[in-house]
Amino acid sequence: MEKERHVLVIFPHPDDEAFGVSGTIASHISNGTPVTYACLTLGEMGRNMGNPPFCNRETLPQIRKQELQNAAQTLGITDLRMLGYRDKTVEFEDQEKLINDFSSIIAEVNPSLIISFYPGYSVHPDHDATGAAVVETVKRMAKEKRPKLNLVAFSKNCVEELGEPDIIHDVHPFISTKLATIKAHRSQTQLMVADAEKKLKQNDPQIIAWLQNERFWSYKID
Repeated sequence: MEKERHVLVIFPHPDDEAFGVSGTIASHISNGTPVTYACLTLGEMGRNMGNPPFCNRETLPQIRKQELQNAAQTLGITDLRMLGYRDKTVEFEDQEKLINDFSSIIAEVNPSLIISFYPGYSVHPDHDATGAAVVETVKRMAKEKRPKLNLVAFSKNCVEELGEPDIIHDVHPFISTKLATIKAHRSQTQLMVADAEKKLKQNDPQIIAWLQNERFWSYKID
């Protein structure tokens, strides 16, 4: 993995960082690279309330905020930005507002790499809207100042239309950190983590591959 000056991660929901990129984040931090995580919402419209339920619609935002902070601490992220947008409404936000927020953070931390979602190929409207605003923000920068874009895609048609991911990180040294990060989002992941840990103990090849390999597409701006 290439040594970066600074990595900026931009996702809309708590736990977006956990599933597909937490091993990569942990690897960068292990290499001594500072990581800033900008999370747009608190995931307050999430459907899960724990199993058995330990929160409700009113208390879920604070629960998920604490879970996000716990996950960041697990990964070693010391610069966590919570941007205050509302869950499931990012697609309706004025894109210029998103661009202004992202531009301010980029100007402050000067990342050499941004990790976000690939617009149109990340399933959830908030994911796509966030990725689209990230891409537009970088497009507007002077070419010589643009950070690299490593974007996450997981829609059913992503490989068919985008081709195979050109970046695959083997994060097997950080599998335990990745599981702990997923586990930190307890309200959303309890059952899934239990199942993953069971399969991991059984050396299930699918769960090992999912935990070990993190896929990214480089986004090229002309």
